[in-house]
Amino acid sequence: MKRIITFGEIMLRLKAPGKERLFQTAQLEASFGGGEANVAVSLAILGMDASFVSALSDDPVGDAALRSLRGQGVEVSRVSRVKGRTGIYFLETGADQRASGVTYDRAGSAASLMKKGDFDWAAIFKGADWFHLTGITPALSRSAAEACLEAMNAARKAGAKVSIDLNYRKKLWNYGAQAPQVMRGLVALADVLIANEEDIQLALGIQAEGSGPGAGALAVDAYRKLAAQTKREFPTLSVVAITLRESRSADRNGWSAALDGKEGFRVSARYEIEDIVDRVGGGDSFSAGLIFGLLEYGDEEKALEFAVAASALKHSIPGDYNLATRAEVERLASGDCSGRVQR
Repeated sequence: MKRIITFGEIMLRLKAPGKERLFQTAQLEASFGGGEANVAVSLAILGMDASFVSALSDDPVGDAALRSLRGQGVEVSRVSRVKGRTGIYFLETGADQRASGVTYDRAGSAASLMKKGDFDWAAIFKGADWFHLTGITPALSRSAAEACLEAMNAARKAGAKVSIDLNYRKKLWNYGAQAPQVMRGLVALADVLIANEEDIQLALGIQAEGSGPGAGALAVDAYRKLAAQTKREFPTLSVVAITLRESRSADRNGWSAALDGKEGFRVSARYEIEDIVDRVGGGDSFSAGLIFGLLEYGDEEKALEFAVAASALKHSIPGDYNLATRAEVERLASGDCSGRVQR
């Protein structure tokens, strides 16, 4: 069984019921989620040995967050319990032309205070096959960014493959550093890059000819050029995966992805998702699916199709976590889109 380490922040998620406006009624639905935690959960459900590393408040909220991870099979022995708070995010799910909205309340969280030297990375990466993080964690604080850099260097030294999902979050980059100043140094240590087109532009400062706002719907040649340019600027990258979301409304999206790897450039099958239940965590489910596919199949085309199918299924599942099983993902990836009852 392959062993994957993820490093980041898990937060308390407070969501308005159904598709109500935030605080339209005096209720909020509580659960947990966060980029790297979501990836760990999905990998554990798919059958991998997944571990999550973080700092978390030593209080009942932190206890509940750990229970949610353990309950999905994630190993959490390296989560540091500290004085402080658990970050929170508030979610309002959009409908039709009203977009979904996220409000963060995570300043001063335990994870944002993580720093270089807090974790014994040599011990953590012993026997690890893969390390994954996102651009969310280095956006939390300068010290968290330094901890990410330390972790990536240790992962490479230990011989683990390293993946990073750029996950650009404009609301988080507010401690004085611009995203490219930090993210370019991290991506230079990665083997696999996962992003959407906007992430690559805003987090790395790369824009290929023909891409960008106004370039048209899914101009495949532009994505080919964007991926190739990214690999030229970061020679350690063997795979660049770009998710392609066509947002027609809050409820209806087209979903596919492109991958530039050792076997060339390819575009996945495309899914028309017409009744989105919850798109939060969709990118994380793609990352987990791609990591699983690359490790399990050793075939980039199969890995890409598995990742896109996994993420398409996530759009039907409430909460941050993708609870789709390997069998369900493989069924969809094989072309069974019927949604018929399985008896």
